[in-house]
Formats: sequence, structure tokens, C-alpha cells
Amino acid sequence: MIIRRADPSEAIQLTELAVVSEAFWGHDKKFIDKFRIVYEVTEDYIRNNATFILEEDQRLVGFYSIIETDEDVILEYFYVDPVFIRKGYGSQLWNHLAEYCRNRGILEFVFVAGDEAKDFYSKMGAIKVGETFSLVNKSRKINRWKMVL
Repeated sequence: MIIRRADPSEAIQLTELAVVSEAFWGHDKKFIDKFRIVYEVTEDYIRNNATFILEEDQRLVGFYSIIETDEDVILEYFYVDPVFIRKGYGSQLWNHLAEYCRNRGILEFVFVAGDEAKDFYSKMGAIKVGETFSLVNKSRKINRWKMVL
């Protein structure tokens, strides 16, 4: 298993992984089609934001990416291929994320996620701090989280 920086040429693969991972939770086609547009990973995005890939035997297992702004650090993407969910890869990716942030002097980050992954994020130490409306489905509330390192 290796975790490495994503290359901009991998943008399409990362978008597809995010879509497959989100679909795993049973969302309908309309939701997934809009998700693909809203959360498309672009080459420019990868060039401008820390994006890391977890690979096992040269197979893409998962990835994460953060956006650093003047106000916050935002975990924009955190996805694991459904084939690898509940096999410890998410925890390994999360630990890398935490170490990367600590090494950069980042003390906390925020993110949003649906209820489907709440047990994982709680186990990793994140704290639910509220709710907001989904960018994909404006009538769907999703959780706002904070991770203090």
C-alpha cells in the first residue's frame, strides 16, 4: 500500500471513484448525475490543492483532498472504493490526512458528509457541529463536521 500525491492527469479517475463511492450509499441516478457535475475533480483542482491517492498493488483504493483558505481548511474529498470499504483503508487514509495536516501546522479542518459515513467520522475523532443543505440536493440536509488534531 502506498499513499502519494495525485497527478493532474488522474482527475477523471478520481471523479469516477468519488461517483462510485457516493453511489454505494444507494442514491438515485438523478442525485448521482448531479453529484458528478458538482464534485468533478479537475486537473486544475489537483494542481492547486493537496490531493493524495491510496493505492494497493497499483490499484486506486481511495483519495482525499483539502482546500486551504485564509479562514478554514476544508476536507473537500474523502472517498474509498466500495470494494475496499470496511477493510481498514479509510482509517489509513485518514491517518495520512491527519499527519499531513499536523506537518503543515494545521490544527483543525472542517467538512460535510451525509449520515451514511457518520460512524466512521466519529470513530476517527471528528465532531458533528451542525447541518447544512447539500449542494447536490438542496432539500437534503447533511452533517457539518470538525476535526481537531
